[in-house]
Amino acid sequence: MQILRSIEMMTNIPNLDELIQMALREDIGDGDHSTLACIPPTALGTAKMVAKQNGILCGCEVGQRVFQLVDPQLKVTLCNHDGDEIHKGDVVMLVEGPSGSILTAERTALNFMQRMSGIATETHRMVAMLEGLHTRLLDTRKTTPNMRLLEKYAVACGGGTNHRIGLYDMVMLKDNHIDFAGGIEAAIDRTRDYLKQKGKNLKIEIEVRDLDELQRVLDHGGVDRIMLDNFDTGTLREAVKRIAGRYETEASGGITDATLRSYAETGVDFISVGALTHHIKSLDLSLLKQ
Repeated sequence: MQILRSIEMMTNIPNLDELIQMALREDIGDGDHSTLACIPPTALGTAKMVAKQNGILCGCEVGQRVFQLVDPQLKVTLCNHDGDEIHKGDVVMLVEGPSGSILTAERTALNFMQRMSGIATETHRMVAMLEGLHTRLLDTRKTTPNMRLLEKYAVACGGGTNHRIGLYDMVMLKDNHIDFAGGIEAAIDRTRDYLKQKGKNLKIEIEVRDLDELQRVLDHGGVDRIMLDNFDTGTLREAVKRIAGRYETEASGGITDATLRSYAETGVDFISVGALTHHIKSLDLSLLKQ
């Protein structure tokens, strides 16, 4: 499932307002006493959100919604949009209205946008390393609890491809599933029977750990994609050759900047990188008085 980069998608994320309200309650508690102590309730002002480093912007509508939920009187003007390339010094957002409300919403809005922009920026950088090859970069389920859709949206903004969203929209038979089921063939057969009984049309992906396991899958059939886990590039190239277009192929496990392109050059269809969402440095953004 590829999450669409659009305002419509952002506003249709289930429980987005609830997620933001939880974050606000966590931050505000029984009151923003720093602001309440020194900012008159009638004070009005304007603030600008500024990029402090280059990157790919993401989370604009989330940040906008934070300000609106804190105070509907706040007017937010987006100067850039999700997926835009921004540079140090660029103004990405203007906020006008009650000064106290701007200050109360500031950190929560920045926390969402900085993390999402960091994910989009890192994804964009890694996608660029695959230029000229057909291999697509995938995210994983290694996401921050309750932030999965936002983080996968950020991957899409950076040019990456979303893998399954959760446990419900694709079957992935990993090593533990196979071992507990009693083997590759049993895991595949039970899965196909289960999907038929439930009337579900889900793709089946299976993980293999070596060429022997791969051959068992090829002999048995019944899947849509094969994940080649922790293969070196030479073995991966042989595996892709054996599969020869019969199934989609995915490489996973220990793939770094130094090896990403060499893995893609084997002809594998997808490379999944958990670090896209769980090992990310936020993009530096700041809110300043206009």
